[in-house]
Amino acid sequence: VVLRDRLLAAVVACFKRHGAAAIDTPVLELREMLVGRYGEGAKLIYELQDQGGELLALRYDLTVPFARYLAMNKITHMKRYHVAKVYRRDNPATTRGRYREFYQCDFDIAGQFDPMIPDAECLKIVHEILSDLQLGDFLIKVNHRQILNGVFAVCGIPESKFITTCSSVDKLDKMPWEEVRSEMVGEKGLSPEAADRIGEYVQLHGGLDLIERLLQDPKLSQNKLAKEGLGDMKLLFEYLTLFGITGKVSFDLSLARGLDYYTGVIYEAVLLQQENDHVEEPVSVGSVAGGGRYDGLVGMFDPKGRKVPCVGVSIGIERIFSILEQRVEASGEKVRTTETQVLVATPHKHLIAARLKLISELWDAGIKAEMLYKKDPKLLKQLQYCEDTGIPLAAIVGEQELADGVVKLRDVTTREEVDIPREKLVDEIRRRLEP
Repeated sequence: VVLRDRLLAAVVACFKRHGAAAIDTPVLELREMLVGRYGEGAKLIYELQDQGGELLALRYDLTVPFARYLAMNKITHMKRYHVAKVYRRDNPATTRGRYREFYQCDFDIAGQFDPMIPDAECLKIVHEILSDLQLGDFLIKVNHRQILNGVFAVCGIPESKFITTCSSVDKLDKMPWEEVRSEMVGEKGLSPEAADRIGEYVQLHGGLDLIERLLQDPKLSQNKLAKEGLGDMKLLFEYLTLFGITGKVSFDLSLARGLDYYTGVIYEAVLLQQENDHVEEPVSVGSVAGGGRYDGLVGMFDPKGRKVPCVGVSIGIERIFSILEQRVEASGEKVRTTETQVLVATPHKHLIAARLKLISELWDAGIKAEMLYKKDPKLLKQLQYCEDTGIPLAAIVGEQELADGVVKLRDVTTREEVDIPREKLVDEIRRRLEP
């Protein structure tokens, strides 16, 4: 719990640093608001049983409810963050941080702005968070829906099959190209020739050099969608260069992101080589952040179809947490479940009143303190509790201490004890706990 709280605090601090306001939306949405927005993910929506009223569903993500909120309130400009639980009827894989109920941490910029400036900021945020959390080496893959659609068009795919083809391409991070190709041909109805042509493009990845190369591509350069997308991507990389983060960013044509609502730049962050000396197998948790531009989503909820361009990113906090948890376990380090700083203890019987008075003083001073819920606990048991739970200090008050107006402050790790005048106890505890 403490580890997750620290992660969430670090993520929220980054969002606030970029000027975002906190916005909350309900856990329940009208079913009609969610269905048809998630492509193949729609089958994972938790729908509530019809009880004779409105048909409801649990939110699948935080993006669609945000778009609905903007449309209902006629908001055209906003920078927001939202940390909350979402629900998916998925097959859980707890070792990889995959659950049916899990936290998402979203940052979104809504409004009509000059191209690629908000998009670049979203990628900067991903870079900042993954660097701050010190998770190891990572890579942010970027692509553009218009480039993908342009690729599909020049490869002879009819527009009606763009979205289903996209969901096949999206599996390239989990399946080899041969399997994705056979799905395209066998299940999606593409010709083998068209699938092979797609394969020539979607296996490419690089940086500005690749963008320049594709702008010269005889087929793609003739396609309006691809040309616009590559122009956006070139501008994006110029801004990312100014932010100094292109070393961690890769233009990757295999990135598709299966959600239907993306219209422009898309991105996904993955951790690289999580090998550990103590574990035989590397920790594999898939992507730890993802997002993109969704310019048409708000318009779907507006009665007059008014569009509000949006771009956002979602940080996969549960997946990051599972990595850190496995690392801590592998290192043999103890994970604290509380933030208690001091245990108030007594060495003799009939001193419950002394404990209650002292712990009350500490609480009132803002110190995180605990005591055992027994009238006359043994001192050994109290000190053992400190060691078991990782509490760093014990404030011991016995008859002699009461008479002398002091408190014995014990460092649980070193077992050193010092008598501190009672009126100076709070200051001494704070001094010792300073980072």
